[in-house]
Amino acid sequence: MWLYVGNLAYGASGADLRSLFSRYGAVDSAFVARELRTGRSKDYGFVSLSDPKVGSAAITALNGHDVAGRTLAVGPAAAPPDLARYGASR
Repeated sequence: MWLYVGNLAYGASGADLRSLFSRYGAVDSAFVARELRTGRSKDYGFVSLSDPKVGSAAITALNGHDVAGRTLAVGPAAAPPDLARYGASR
């Protein structure tokens, strides 16, 4: 199950997402989208969780949650992200 995580602090990293979401269960992959030309972090990322129950628990707990002064928007991703498009790899 892929989750979209929006309104991240610009300094957030994939490791930060992994740490945040691992409180709810095993994280398969986590990354923050980056500008392809500059490598600068965007304000959103994606997290992959193998257990849908873990994903649902994480959405319930973290959607609207304040992290680094920003209110997260967490929900199911419409489709698995194109990793190359976002300047990320698993």
